[in-house]
Amino acid sequence: MTSTEELRLVSPSTSAASPAIDLAALVETYAALLFRIAHTVLRNPAEAEDVVQDTFVRVLEHRESLPAIRDLRVWLIRITWNLALDRRRRIRPQQMDTLFAESLVARTLPADQALHQAQQLKAVLREWERLPRLERHVLLLSALDDLSTPEIAAVLGKSDSAVRALLFRARSRLRSRLDQNTRTFKQRSKP
Repeated sequence: MTSTEELRLVSPSTSAASPAIDLAALVETYAALLFRIAHTVLRNPAEAEDVVQDTFVRVLEHRESLPAIRDLRVWLIRITWNLALDRRRRIRPQQMDTLFAESLVARTLPADQALHQAQQLKAVLREWERLPRLERHVLLLSALDDLSTPEIAAVLGKSDSAVRALLFRARSRLRSRLDQNTRTFKQRSKP
C-alpha cells in the first residue's frame, strides 16, 4: 500500500507556519477505504495504489486548507473517486473485466465452477457498464459498506433523496437486464 516514506519524498518541505498534519495517522485511518474505492472503480490493484498515493499527495498540497474542511473523510473519498474516474477514462474497461472477474472468484472452487462464476461476473460487469453514468456511480459507491447515503450524496454533489432515487433505479434496471440475460441464455440453451 502507500507508505509514509514515499509520501515524504514526494512532498515539499513543510514550513513552520503551515498547520501540522499527521500524515501517518491519515494514511493509517483512510488508506484501506480509499484503496477499496479506487480498486472498485479501476479493477486493478496497482492502479488503485497509485490513486491512493495521489490522494495523499493532494492532502500535502492542500495542507494549509485542511482545518477548514468540514468532513475530511468525505473530502478524501471525493478526491480518490475523481482521481480514479480520471484514470479509468484512459483505460478501456473490457481490458480489465476478465482479470477482475477472475480475481473475485473463490480460489477453492473447481475449475468448471470458477469459470462459470467468472463468466457470470463478467456479464454483471458488462450490464453495469451499460447503466447511465450517475446510476453506475451511485451503485458502485453504495457497494462500499463504509459509505452512507449522505456521504455518497456529498461525494457526487447530489441530495440524499436524489441518491436514493438513483440507487433504486440502478438496482431495478440492473436486475431487469440480468434477468433478461438469464432468460435469453436459457432459451438459447434449450435443444
